[in-house]
Amino acid sequence: MVQSTSITSAPQTAPSSRQYNYAIGYLRAFLVALVVAHHTALGYFPLTLPHQATLLNSPRLWLTFPVLDAHHWVFTALFVVFNDSFFMSLMFLVSGLFFWHGLARKGVRTFLRDRFLRLGLPFVVAVVLFSPVAYYPSYLQTTTHAGFADFWRQWRSLGMWPGGPAWFLWVLLTFDAASALLFSKRPAWASALGRFTERLSGRPLVAVLALVAISALAYMPLTLLFTANSWTTFGPFAFQTSRVFHYFVYFLFGVALGIAGVDRGIFAPGGRLASAWWAASGAAVVIFALSKMLIPFARTHSSSALLAGGFVVSCAFSSFACLAVFVRFMQVRRPFWDSLARNSFGIYLVHYMFVSWLQYAMLPATVPGFAKFLIVFLGALVLSWMAITTLRRIPAISRVV
Repeated sequence: MVQSTSITSAPQTAPSSRQYNYAIGYLRAFLVALVVAHHTALGYFPLTLPHQATLLNSPRLWLTFPVLDAHHWVFTALFVVFNDSFFMSLMFLVSGLFFWHGLARKGVRTFLRDRFLRLGLPFVVAVVLFSPVAYYPSYLQTTTHAGFADFWRQWRSLGMWPGGPAWFLWVLLTFDAASALLFSKRPAWASALGRFTERLSGRPLVAVLALVAISALAYMPLTLLFTANSWTTFGPFAFQTSRVFHYFVYFLFGVALGIAGVDRGIFAPGGRLASAWWAASGAAVVIFALSKMLIPFARTHSSSALLAGGFVVSCAFSSFACLAVFVRFMQVRRPFWDSLARNSFGIYLVHYMFVSWLQYAMLPATVPGFAKFLIVFLGALVLSWMAITTLRRIPAISRVV
């Protein structure tokens, strides 16, 4: 194994002796379950869309709402908006926590090879196979659908290749590759990140305020140039234009926290963050509510900066609230969470197919929207879980997923 001497010589905190961090592992599993719930909730969002003749018609809202049921549930609007305010940012932060120790242990070449295998290969499979299957129910709801051959013709005529949730994989792989190359050339920067995190040790409020300030610098200029919900797409590659640097900040913040160690400092089981879980949770709820209350005022005064500021503050406090709760209450092994954590990556890869097809199957049912939401969410989660548990029995798949 070739390992960069510049990385190994960079000052760093010794890795924790514990093999597995239950709090972080279970938090990652929880976030994946939240992704399944989020995509389920979109099917019962209180919105009515006109039927389209083909997938090629604009606007292509089926990319966001593959199946939109006439039985709505008003709570899904609040649920979706709250999730969207933090959960993908927190996924990038959690993904960065173990970056440095993996890079230092494996070296740049082996680390990048493993990340390409772990993220790049599943991205290709998800885009080529899983995504068309997940979006086929959207085609079945068009008024002129005429079979798979017609669907495939329309799909290939889109001018893009919708990847669905797989966008997270290639963006994370890009962050991994860019950071690995950067720190191999500038190891002092990794040391600086570690020192920065050590100064925040025991001061979670200062840490969250620092994250707010840095992410605001990354997010606000782009959201003033683009709309907050705009996406950039080229082929199968897509990213949320205004948030791409914001997500990179969260990833690097996770890297910085990981350099200091995920079992101490801010993440110490008996530390201030864990002890203040109730205050962190309350603050997250209040700040989110205030950020939403500012929307009418911001729109009246055409203040995109105010909306952007509310997003970055709410995102940081909600993310730290989740960290606090899991560090406080998830420090011991729990069989249910163990299984969910082992299979969470695979669940993320396949869940979109189960969500959209279950939503489509439930369209004729005359039951309330909240009942459909629960049935589809639990059904998609369980079916994805079972599918991945079965697939991981194949050695070649288990090495990747």
